[in-house]
Amino acid sequence: MQIHGLNKTTLLDYPQHVAATIFTGGCNFRCPFCHNSGLVLNPAGQPIISEEEVLAFLKKRKGILTGICVTGGEPTLQKDLKDFLRKVKALDYLVKLDTNGYRPDVLGELLEEGLLDYVAMDIKSSLKNYGVLAGIKEIDTDVIKESVELLKKSGIPYEFRTTVVRELHTGEDFEEIGNWLAGCPAYYLQAYRENEYVMQRGYSACTKEEMEEYAGILQRTIPKVLIRGLD
Repeated sequence: MQIHGLNKTTLLDYPQHVAATIFTGGCNFRCPFCHNSGLVLNPAGQPIISEEEVLAFLKKRKGILTGICVTGGEPTLQKDLKDFLRKVKALDYLVKLDTNGYRPDVLGELLEEGLLDYVAMDIKSSLKNYGVLAGIKEIDTDVIKESVELLKKSGIPYEFRTTVVRELHTGEDFEEIGNWLAGCPAYYLQAYRENEYVMQRGYSACTKEEMEEYAGILQRTIPKVLIRGLD
């Protein structure tokens, strides 16, 4: 598997667990506000960490770490993701997957084999605006809806999350999302942060008041809505 980064210890990426985060390269989206543009646009130009090195590290850290988070890029593009996760599970680690949900076939296979313990799926926007936020003109939102349904039926903990960008999101978007995902167990609004690696400059974060307004809209239909990343 093409691994381009390893955060050896995190208390943030996997709820209630001390974990390591593994970064894969490549993505099937081109979100203009993406903060990992190097991994998305030029994965071949990024440093590579061998699978063997990562597994050896995990073996040494057993008892200190309890889980891993596999993120990207988009991990479901990795053709040998399933094989890698089998090796991780053999070390008795919990596995969290971060995904954009655009490969429900892969997500379904991983869930069916019991290789996932937690999934965080990005919800870019309301379905009508999804293509704009994902950077794809002809996006198939039925694929996104299929992944949502897989998670609902999965029996494992999962969350939906949206990186909120002032110029790209409106209250109407969150009203539609709230109706679409009504009753889901957890929804997180993440504050946008600009950095030197962002795909497209010029976007800005919402104020605390704006984030709370959007959270309030979602709370009409979703019991647990939290905000991440506010200073």
